[in-house]
Amino acid sequence: MKKSIFVIAVLTISLLACSQTPPKSVTDNFNSKFSGATKVKWDQEEANEWEAEFKLNGEKLSASFDNAGKWLETETEIKKSNLPENVLSAVNSELEGWKIEAVEKLESHDFTGYELSVEKVKQEFEVQVSADGKIISKKKVNEEEEEDDEK
Repeated sequence: MKKSIFVIAVLTISLLACSQTPPKSVTDNFNSKFSGATKVKWDQEEANEWEAEFKLNGEKLSASFDNAGKWLETETEIKKSNLPENVLSAVNSELEGWKIEAVEKLESHDFTGYELSVEKVKQEFEVQVSADGKIISKKKVNEEEEEDDEK
């Protein structure tokens, strides 16, 4: 009985370890698009989506790919001070009194812009702003999602 439990535990751990390894097509396309990336950490976001978090040229990035290796999007952490003035003005005008907590530049096939985490009192929103300064969306971040992301 003890031997059976041990074998099941080893198999379970092995399966979990393998589940965080993307298909070769994904890693090949990642290496081609982001040659020179360091500290690469893979995570399966959804059944058909892999995300790599990594460093490149001193910046923190994440990039998503589907199972076939097709690039979906890249997020680059940037400082608030590096936001274009028109983007900052749009956010400050629309969300006066809100504090910008984090900023990422987003790039995908159909969108280039910014995603900001803004906070006021005990509310938090994710705001997407196009490169030309138009607010595209505001999504309330609920506390449970945030706690899950931190685990």
